[in-house]
Amino acid sequence: MRSSYFTFKGQTSLYVFVAVLFLVGVIFGALMVNALSLEQRQDLEGYLGNFFMTVQHSSQGVDSGTYWDIAMLHLKWVGLIFILGLSVVGLPGILVLDFLKGVLIGFTVGYLVGQYSWKGLLFALVSVAPHNLFVIPILLICSVAAMTFSLYIIRNRVLMHRSPSRQRPFASYVILTLAMAVLLLGVASFEAWVTPAMMRWVTPMLLPV
Repeated sequence: MRSSYFTFKGQTSLYVFVAVLFLVGVIFGALMVNALSLEQRQDLEGYLGNFFMTVQHSSQGVDSGTYWDIAMLHLKWVGLIFILGLSVVGLPGILVLDFLKGVLIGFTVGYLVGQYSWKGLLFALVSVAPHNLFVIPILLICSVAAMTFSLYIIRNRVLMHRSPSRQRPFASYVILTLAMAVLLLGVASFEAWVTPAMMRWVTPMLLPV
């Protein structure tokens, strides 16, 4: 295998497929908002009301524990994708994770907009969008790398199409995943220290007068 095993040019179709799957998840999540019962909507409204109050009255500083909670959440997601990519049976699981990530984002934004109109959209823009502009591409890159390595295992272990340099794809896979994990640590710092400040700027608009 060549060292450029995980290049964008060589995996364009997989990137398109994963991106479309994620977008389908976003749409599905947004549509799920309409399926909520009145009781579920009331429960969510009460939870968000308490959350907005907590954000509004929270201190300006963020401790390192909060940062590591956010960082570990992202790293666990990438770690799970990495582990699934190490096996043949993990391939469908990678697709499920990408779809679920889209559902979570679609549902969150869809509910905020449906419940609070333009104010909800503004809150979503400061609380959901900024870090996800980096998190989503990173997760898609990790997913494509995991799918590529899983397909490599299928070709070499299941179909018996042996490659003379089997260690290179694994090394490239590990290095790429570690690089994405380091980037996520940087994104987590933004999410931990910058995002709360932007949220405190918007939450007064969402609190009842």
